[in-house]
Amino acid sequence: MSIDPITLSVIQSGLQQVCDEMDLSFSRAAFSPVIAEANDRSDGIYSAVDGSLISQGLTGLPVFVGTMQYSTRVLIEMIAAGKAAAPKPGDIYIVNDPYLGGTHLMDVRFAMPVYRDGEIFCWLSNTGHWPDTGGAVPGGFSASATSVEQEGLRLPPVRLFKEGKLDPEIYAIICSNIRVAEQRIGDVKAQAAALLVGEKRLARLLDRYGDDTVTEAIGELRIRAADQMRSYIRLIPESIYTSTAYIDSDGVVDEPLEIKLKVTAKDGELTFDFTGSSKPCRGPMNSVLATTLSSVYLAMRHIFPDVPISAGAFEPLNIIRPEGTFLDAQYPRPVSGCAAEVSQRIAEAVFAALVEALPDRVTASPAGSSGNFALGGFDPERGQGFVMYQISGGGYGGNVDHDGLANGCSTIGISKSPPVEIMEQQYPVLYHRYALREGSGGAGRHRGGFGLDYEIELRRGQATASFVMDHGRFGPPGAIGGGDGAPNAVKVFSGGKTIVPLHLSKAQDIPLEPGDRVRVMTPGGGGYGDPMTRDPQAVAYDVMLERYTAEDAARLFGVVLSDDGSVDGVATAGLRSSGGDNQRSYG
Repeated sequence: MSIDPITLSVIQSGLQQVCDEMDLSFSRAAFSPVIAEANDRSDGIYSAVDGSLISQGLTGLPVFVGTMQYSTRVLIEMIAAGKAAAPKPGDIYIVNDPYLGGTHLMDVRFAMPVYRDGEIFCWLSNTGHWPDTGGAVPGGFSASATSVEQEGLRLPPVRLFKEGKLDPEIYAIICSNIRVAEQRIGDVKAQAAALLVGEKRLARLLDRYGDDTVTEAIGELRIRAADQMRSYIRLIPESIYTSTAYIDSDGVVDEPLEIKLKVTAKDGELTFDFTGSSKPCRGPMNSVLATTLSSVYLAMRHIFPDVPISAGAFEPLNIIRPEGTFLDAQYPRPVSGCAAEVSQRIAEAVFAALVEALPDRVTASPAGSSGNFALGGFDPERGQGFVMYQISGGGYGGNVDHDGLANGCSTIGISKSPPVEIMEQQYPVLYHRYALREGSGGAGRHRGGFGLDYEIELRRGQATASFVMDHGRFGPPGAIGGGDGAPNAVKVFSGGKTIVPLHLSKAQDIPLEPGDRVRVMTPGGGGYGDPMTRDPQAVAYDVMLERYTAEDAARLFGVVLSDDGSVDGVATAGLRSSGGDNQRSYG
């Protein structure tokens, strides 16, 4: 290596800063709360040769790490084959086709070539979750869709911006096929502006160090990321590890789907084999290949978070294409649940397979659902239609060091729920409840974190509610003897009746009138370790804060509390401490 370590580190941080500034610009300029407040977006830098990931923003969704790499590679290949228009400086492509390296249709990707001396140096790409892309239901989350056309408008790679100018004809086609189209211009311009910010910041870095030096640094960083990931993988004893994760149903057929995983650790590499998983399903819980690959990548990023974000980090991860299963969806299979739900079950399968081998690094299962709730209708006070999209957090799994985080973001990203005040300001809704779902964490030496409990009322007009969630039938499983977290629960209160969806956390087109309410209780995380080894004082503290009742303390943890809330006794005379065979008793 001819580049010195200090320069290498500075360039690495500079590339990261370019992506972080793109992320920030995108969120600050976007109109839709799901982007501007929830940060459901991501930006990155990709190779001009093969689309491989160079760097990605730290505040972007990890699930887009693999999908944008895949889609950029497909775009480069389509341009080379003459299947997409050749680029010019200032061109920006738009694409949301799931089968070309995407997720669901609402995740819309922009890609722009960056030129240096007349040649493409790299590509900048970003993804933003649009609140609506047409389809059968507002918001695109059609729980009973049986083809991708029912989910919305599917766009191949086309140049939305040509030499820096928005193509009015293509934009008109898009707007003619989506709801609340007049609001999309704010998101479109924000998404394009983020790429332009990245282009300027990257040019400064290149001008300072030179194209050749930065290119050399990019190659070296990729090699080091691969070496670091291999060194971590060698911590895993060479063996075969298996797990099974379950999806409640596909939204159409009320039967669970299975994700069967076999992980082989050998020679500093991991091979992931999903053979035996369920066949392609009728409903929208299929996953396209790019999302399946990215789900494995993000799971390993959770386990080894200090490996730099680079294509090199994926090189030691060999994923056998799961042909013939619902994890390799082909046109026209519906896929609206792949990014937000199926991806998290895949990550859950990875965690479950490796937790015994890496008990000090892998957690019990997190809530594993983005809580996709879409509400679409007409607001008579404003005289216009609306599409509201709500994502929500849940409990993280307990781990070797501490309890799981309560109301954490989804496994696939760091997106957060939009503030209640913003949602009430923009949409005709009123939040009656927004609180922790106490007691929802699975019992364990370190219990799971708690989910979220919220309730929304429609204040005026008419609307329809749709849900594509998961973990309604099975709660997030515990690990190393820990208990499962509470499952998802959805209730609709309409016309004096309480409606529980047939598929528990999946439904569409539920009509709402003013005064009707929707209540969602998201899953808690799985518990870690034997609940009977939990510190009794920690149990008493949870009871004092009304997270559990005294009866729960005795039933789940074997801890008996006195009337004043102090520890009175335990179910067994001697409990092993978390440190080993030392015995201790209480009471």
